[in-house]
Amino acid sequence: MDANGESAGLDNLEVVENEWIPLADGGRLAARIWRPKDAHAHPVPAILEYIPYRKRDLTRTRDSINHPWLAARGYACVRVDLRGSGESDGVLADQYREQELNDGVQAINWLAQQQWCDGNVGMMGISWGGFNALQIAARRPSALKAIISACSTDDLYADNMHYMGGCLLTDNLSESTTMFSHTSCPPDPELVGERWREMWLERLNGSGPWLETWLRHQWRDDYWREGSVCEDYSAIQCPVMAVGGWADGYTNAIFRLLEHLKVPRQGLIGPWGHKYPHQGIPGPAIGFLQEALRWWDHWLKEKQTGIMEEPMLRAWMQDSIPPTTYYHHRPGRWVGESQWPSPRITEKVFRFGPGAELREPAGQPDNMETASEASIQSPLNVGLFAGKWASYSAAPDLPHDQREEDGGALVYESGPLAEDLEILGAPTVTLTLASNQPVAMVAVRLSDVAPDGKATRVTYGLLNLNHRKGDDRPELLIPGEFFETNVPLNHIAQVFPAGHRLRISISTSYWALAWPPPRPVNLTLRTQGASLKLPSRPPQDTDAQIVFEDPAGAAPIAVTLIEPPHHNWLVHRDLAEDLSTLEVIKDNGCFRIEEIDLEVTSRTWDWYTFRDDDFSSPQGENRTERSFRRGNWSVHTRTHTILRADAETFYIQAELDAWEGDKRIFSRNWDLALPRNFV
Repeated sequence: MDANGESAGLDNLEVVENEWIPLADGGRLAARIWRPKDAHAHPVPAILEYIPYRKRDLTRTRDSINHPWLAARGYACVRVDLRGSGESDGVLADQYREQELNDGVQAINWLAQQQWCDGNVGMMGISWGGFNALQIAARRPSALKAIISACSTDDLYADNMHYMGGCLLTDNLSESTTMFSHTSCPPDPELVGERWREMWLERLNGSGPWLETWLRHQWRDDYWREGSVCEDYSAIQCPVMAVGGWADGYTNAIFRLLEHLKVPRQGLIGPWGHKYPHQGIPGPAIGFLQEALRWWDHWLKEKQTGIMEEPMLRAWMQDSIPPTTYYHHRPGRWVGESQWPSPRITEKVFRFGPGAELREPAGQPDNMETASEASIQSPLNVGLFAGKWASYSAAPDLPHDQREEDGGALVYESGPLAEDLEILGAPTVTLTLASNQPVAMVAVRLSDVAPDGKATRVTYGLLNLNHRKGDDRPELLIPGEFFETNVPLNHIAQVFPAGHRLRISISTSYWALAWPPPRPVNLTLRTQGASLKLPSRPPQDTDAQIVFEDPAGAAPIAVTLIEPPHHNWLVHRDLAEDLSTLEVIKDNGCFRIEEIDLEVTSRTWDWYTFRDDDFSSPQGENRTERSFRRGNWSVHTRTHTILRADAETFYIQAELDAWEGDKRIFSRNWDLALPRNFV
């Protein structure tokens, strides 16, 4: 029965709990398959989701909603764990490397050759699965006819959770710890038999903090180019649907894909965080599986579904709303553009002026006689309420009222707007700056300021000023020397109502979203030539024609809650010690999956601390715990990572421990030092 109450023909499905996909080197990938019972007699297209997050248990609930729903409509849906994860053989040593992509191509070829498959294959995934859908599409396996890529990127350096504008994101640390935990979990003995312990020990010995690898590549070198499809968009020859949300960190890539791909393509962007749109928060969630079905029916079954008659870009135009750290719903409306870049969008310019004002130019730019200068050296607490780079919407992880952050920033503000202003695209701020240090960064925020003074962050951008000439050619700044640079802000669709003000806030650090520079930086801003460029979009009547069905999906599996989940963000301030800590709790609790009689516990904690204005004091610390239990079989893993730095060096301390029952069967420590390179 569908989640929306409609019959979906799920009784006519065959579910294969585990199927082995053989690989050329003798290894095997583990797959779970949902397909029509008569698929052997009447073959159907296959839809592949290829990720490392454990089909057997950790994604089982999500999979039970998505894959049966599509399979009941005439598809074979196949969830495959990457090599080194779940029940698949081997060790997973990094993201998006040659082995992963080559295995994925082999999996597609295997699917196309099965008796129950008609030879046509699609790929669909969110985050990691969206990444490798693009990357495998660029390898052009002949059976791959189309993809849906959600919350992903075309550029592994520019828009990923490692670096932003050349600045080191703290999500780099949290992602490393997350994968540290995933790669050290064992397979399920019910599927692999007595090999489970041997496979687990192989993973434990081959696991480690990927943070080390990512910190060895602090600018855009060949490591990041490999797997970045932006290096050659023409390599992708199949249709692409790119999906994302404004609260997520990956949305910029959708606009680049729409602009540079030459294949049939669509973009879909809602107000959501890092979630599939039918589960999207902030809402409104939409009938995404219905849209996916229209896409697959068109490209895999040659049906006329009307999907390609939709605008190339469908996006949620967000209305103004007071600031808070969690929204259940973002008011707004759907808008559409038939091409991207859109000729309908024009540039609206505001110039920085004396008196900290943003003004629309009435004539020529300011000359040297009317220009002014201002300096800023931000305290380390600017960014404490910035939220998460990629919101998961499971906790209060969105930016709070910007007035507290603005106390440590240069602020330029417009007068009250005479009429509504709608933007769609990427705002750009042009600045003329001089730094007193050779290594520096700048954070720029665009806020919507209501008449009552509340300031909601609309979008922002970070720039490592040593990367001002390109992420692949960093160079030191000359202290005291002025230079002009552009700071692109994240793409957004937003309405600024009449009577509200625009605010640009400029700071020299943004902790704990990004790692601060090695030493305190004083930036001097010269207003001459400084400007804010906004992508102004006029409303159009055809926007009202964009509609979506309500969310649908198969009923989720039965899960018994043993310990409730707990998610929160907490700010602790020890005034006696002048120590501040941002604590992030992602505790998924303990639950039992009834259909496989498996008890699962998954918990993660993050702490980001700093003391006073000491730029050598910031520290990130992450800890994860996972356990799996069935009868007398019980395993438990714990990972722990600390990252800190002085002016010249990053220091990593990491621990991995594993228990079988009450006996600790593995323990390893890492103590690493890596030089800072223009960060």
